Amino acid sequence: MKLVIGSDHGGKRLKDAIVAHLKNKQIEIEDIGPFDLESVDYPSYASEVGTRVAKKKADYGILCCGTGIGMSIAANKLNGVRASVVSDCFSAEATKAHNNSNVLCLGERVIGEGLALKIVDTWLATEFEGGERHARRLKKVAELEQINN
Repeated sequence: MKLVIGSDHGGKRLKDAIVAHLKNKQIEIEDIGPFDLESVDYPSYASEVGTRVAKKKADYGILCCGTGIGMSIAANKLNGVRASVVSDCFSAEATKAHNNSNVLCLGERVIGEGLALKIVDTWLATEFEGGERHARRLKKVAELEQINN
């Protein structure tokens, strides 16, 4: 499994904790930054992570900002990205099992580091359930991506 992770300045500390956590588990992770606390624009990092996931250069992506909301809005503009803001383990499991989410968005100012690491572990351990009803719904989501293209 290969992951790509990015943040803005508001999520950098959480990103760094997740990177260390996943490296301890011997999970391959590409950290695209930022690498200091200078103010940066979250859409740039959401685009980089989302593009790598959509183009299959990484299996999954993780994005961190202050709330996770801006990152998810930006990442979901990219075809093939299903980014979910998550702040509890149940939602982490559900978004992967039912929505086959491929980008996890977390808010450093919303959840603590300990919970964030549990959410990441839960999300990564959960498999997409598949099945006709979920496939049908994901097909409809993919069709939405084509409306203004």
